[in-house]
Amino acid sequence: MRNISDVIEDYLKQIIQSSNSDVVELKRSEIAESFECVPSQINYVINTRFTLEKGYLVESKRGGGGYIRIIRLKPKSNQELIKEMDLVANQPLTQQSAFDLVERLKEEDLITEREKRLMLKVMHRDILDIPLPHRDLIRSKIFKELLTTIKMHG
Repeated sequence: MRNISDVIEDYLKQIIQSSNSDVVELKRSEIAESFECVPSQINYVINTRFTLEKGYLVESKRGGGGYIRIIRLKPKSNQELIKEMDLVANQPLTQQSAFDLVERLKEEDLITEREKRLMLKVMHRDILDIPLPHRDLIRSKIFKELLTTIKMHG
């Protein structure tokens, strides 16, 4: 059975897709009410599933009339997306950030499902079995090399 976070994520993505815009404004309290959960559950989903690495920008206004604005970032081209990801990978990459970037490559059809699984495997902490912060540095270097390969053969 799927957990509530997955259901909320799917619901929010459906709202974004069905709107004719890449920007949606939502009331946290209304979403929490419709899913019979606390507003902090909505915050958790938004903070973990709608990140910059996954292609979203989130703005939030707290308080009584508070809202959440989710903006779907759409690069002008595949080359622009790769360039943006390359810039992100100039910093050490956590496993989650790297996985989010790879998932975005798949969503944008720049890699196949098989390539996605291979990329996730080589960047997993079990494979990069070295102490932090070196592990995140090496992960970013691996990711940048994979991006270069995608750029050259894509």
